[in-house]
Amino acid sequence: MPAPIRLRELIRTIRTARTQAEEREMIQKECAAIRSSFREEDNTYRCRNVAKLLYMHMLGYPAHFGQLECLKLIASQKFTDKRIGYLGAMLLLDERQDVHLLMTNCIKNDLNHSTQYVQGLALCTLGCMGSSEMCRDLAGEVEKLLKTSNSYLRKKVSLIVVKCCVPELMEMFLPATKNLLSEKNHGVLHTSVVLLTEMCERSPDMLAHFRKLVPQLVRILKNLIMSGYSPEHDVSGISDPFLQVRILRLLRILGKSDDDSSEAMNDILAQVATNTETSKNVGNAILYETVLTIMDIKSESGLRVLAINILGRFLLNNDKNIRYVALTSLLKTVQTDHNAVQRHRSTIVDCLKDLDVSIKRRAMELSFALVNGNNIRGMMKELLYFLDSCDPEFKADCASGVFLAAEKYAPSKRWHIDTIMRVLTTAGSYVRDDSVPNLIQLITNSVEMHAYTVQRLYKALLDDISQQPLVQVASWCIGEYGDLLVSGQCEEEEPIQVTEDEVLDVLEGLLVSNLSTPVTRGYSLTAIMKLSTRFSSVNRIKKVVSIYGSSIDVELQQRAVEYNALFKKYDHMRPALLERMPIMEKSASNGPTEIVQTNGETEPSVVEPKHLPPVTQPVNQANDLLDLLGGNDVVPVIQTTMPTKPASAGGELLDLLGDLSLSGGPAPAPASSVPTSQPSFLMDGLSSQPLFNDIAAAAIPPMTAYNKNGLKIDFTFERANPNPNIAVITIHASNSTEADMTDFVFQAAVPKTFQLQLLSPSSNVVPALNQGTVTQVIRVLNPQKQQLRMRIKLTYTLKGSPVQDLAEVNNFPPQSWQ
Repeated sequence: MPAPIRLRELIRTIRTARTQAEEREMIQKECAAIRSSFREEDNTYRCRNVAKLLYMHMLGYPAHFGQLECLKLIASQKFTDKRIGYLGAMLLLDERQDVHLLMTNCIKNDLNHSTQYVQGLALCTLGCMGSSEMCRDLAGEVEKLLKTSNSYLRKKVSLIVVKCCVPELMEMFLPATKNLLSEKNHGVLHTSVVLLTEMCERSPDMLAHFRKLVPQLVRILKNLIMSGYSPEHDVSGISDPFLQVRILRLLRILGKSDDDSSEAMNDILAQVATNTETSKNVGNAILYETVLTIMDIKSESGLRVLAINILGRFLLNNDKNIRYVALTSLLKTVQTDHNAVQRHRSTIVDCLKDLDVSIKRRAMELSFALVNGNNIRGMMKELLYFLDSCDPEFKADCASGVFLAAEKYAPSKRWHIDTIMRVLTTAGSYVRDDSVPNLIQLITNSVEMHAYTVQRLYKALLDDISQQPLVQVASWCIGEYGDLLVSGQCEEEEPIQVTEDEVLDVLEGLLVSNLSTPVTRGYSLTAIMKLSTRFSSVNRIKKVVSIYGSSIDVELQQRAVEYNALFKKYDHMRPALLERMPIMEKSASNGPTEIVQTNGETEPSVVEPKHLPPVTQPVNQANDLLDLLGGNDVVPVIQTTMPTKPASAGGELLDLLGDLSLSGGPAPAPASSVPTSQPSFLMDGLSSQPLFNDIAAAAIPPMTAYNKNGLKIDFTFERANPNPNIAVITIHASNSTEADMTDFVFQAAVPKTFQLQLLSPSSNVVPALNQGTVTQVIRVLNPQKQQLRMRIKLTYTLKGSPVQDLAEVNNFPPQSWQ
């Protein structure tokens, strides 16, 4: 048989193919020749044929028939054959192949070979394709090689141990790690630090054991900084920056939550931070790791200020990547070193004008974290300017942040109202659903601002009716305070002359506008109805209301029919029913602003203290569960002092978790309905407000309700002062996986003898690596003091895949229900 062509000739021939079909024909012809050579057991050209097969495999053609030939080459005594054989094994084999089992003995023999290069080939293959069984079988040979004095082998073995280092095998490798840091070879030092880092991350016992190596690591890092020029390790004038970064990461792990280790490394960290050259990216990488280490350990306050100043210098760098990591790091440290970060506020605000969307998002989140009572006016001016000009993808988060900051730090009620109105005017289509009831509550409670607010909103309504939240608030205010608008009683600014007919024309225009949503039309119709007690144009209002008695919108039709009934049958009660809303009870949000980091993004959320009201209305036992998938306009099962629509005996709230097999006693007869003094759809939006009283903390131990697939749900308990039958449960959802859990939804159901209400969660993203928690409050009414049982449903998306799970919680502490 003639000698097969060389690999170089095959590559040249394939590259001359003009079409895909011609290339396939060449490959098939050569594969046939290789198969014939394999069948004849031609040892002379086996290495050459396997090399050609590997090239075909790289082009995407099948080469599985060469797997056994790779094993034959590995068993050969020639180094060139072994090299191609191991390369073929790494490319063509995986742990699902039966041939994989035959390789363990070959690798074991070569690990004990007298030539270091053959041992290196075996180690490389073990690290690339070694299965858990293979690593466990060869752990003894690997441990022997870890003790060798050969630097060429030690640097390879250290990385193999990282792959083999499971908790049950760590004790085997521990004695061999004692002298790893005494090596002078930088390659061995680098891989040794990688190994120690991995062992510390996997085992708390190893972490405690290796803390005694901190002085040795500090000495190595100091030698790197003080050493002169070394052409082997110098990168842009810095000695071995890769090793420096690895040592800094290991120091960060060893010094976390340990005073002695942190004290030992404070001086060297200060030396690295002050002496490292920043003109090149290499120096910036070392400084960034230094900053992260300073922030994670128990470092001195002066050192932390130095680290934040380094990040501040990063913000002025022309490299966008450096600016981004600086903003991300400052966002993580702003809660602990707020004053130090405040010094760089102007630079951070300037980043809002950056063209890069990632930098703008980080700058926006950090800007909201820096807002306080002293700088609220200046920061809001910049953030509102950003809201005006930013892309639509930023408007929702920016509007939410402005609302939270204004609610917490507003210097005056007028400023607060003006700020929220500007947000609604600029980004009304992007605001949260609860922005309308929140602003309505704020306006209602600001009695001295009623005339000013209704005039401002009327002007805004004349300019633009496309922003539906703004239109809804304006309709509500005109319905409540239309008489103040017409009388021109505004003292805050120049009053405008408005007639009753002009006001009614605007509201009627909203009813027929194509831009108005059904909810907006409901607000407008109710506003017109309320003006019947404030304006003299009662006949015109009657005609408008009667027209919508035959509307195709069921909700609008129902309201119109009821309003017609008021005119015809209960006209004597109309003034009392349509009087102004009383001042609403406001719960102060004194909780801190919490920055929750998610999938590369962070969201500011306010953690608000929850308050429970006294139960003044009979509880309808027929309603088994709150509509768990409903939004803010679901009437709670635990009745508050707000009037609600009558509930039917059959119970209109559905158990959306399916058949939960939750037994309970028969439901009592429904409670009598409460007369409504306002249309229900106006109250729906307000039902999301936490209208609670104070909670007295009870000595109830917390519990873990769910812990699976990286998601952990903890329950903490409190007892309501006014009604001890109401238990307040706060869930804390944390995520230990490496990816954020998005679209997170927590749902719960209880037996019929209980009443349950779920409040809105703090976020729908559970940050990865336990970097934050999502909280949500559950209120449970247990009048019969029965043992509490709960079925929970968890839905979220992890790495693009939806996940759904059900669980039953029966181990509630007795103090929570007794």
